[in-house]
Amino acid sequence: MRGMNDMVRQAQMMQRKMQKLQEEMEDRVVEASSGGGMVTVQSTCNGVIKSVTIDPSVVDPEDVEMLQDLILAAVNEAVKKGKDFAESEMKGLTGGINIPGLF
Repeated sequence: MRGMNDMVRQAQMMQRKMQKLQEEMEDRVVEASSGGGMVTVQSTCNGVIKSVTIDPSVVDPEDVEMLQDLILAAVNEAVKKGKDFAESEMKGLTGGINIPGLF
């Protein structure tokens, strides 16, 4: 019975650590840019966009499509970086075991 109690305690500890990590990912900010830094996006590791910075020189009313593409590329890269960072942190916590649905 002692072994079972130890397992339950370990599972509870891991659950608390995982919850703490998820909360940290809400605050952890990653940054990505496109167009050689012309568009920069900051995002949390859980995918919330915190800021978008656009260099004024890239704003051309004659080429709005290019600006849209730069913004889209930067947003997608920031979200990917955040997700990759969160997955890496979670793997470190779980010893490499992939638990579906955590991140």
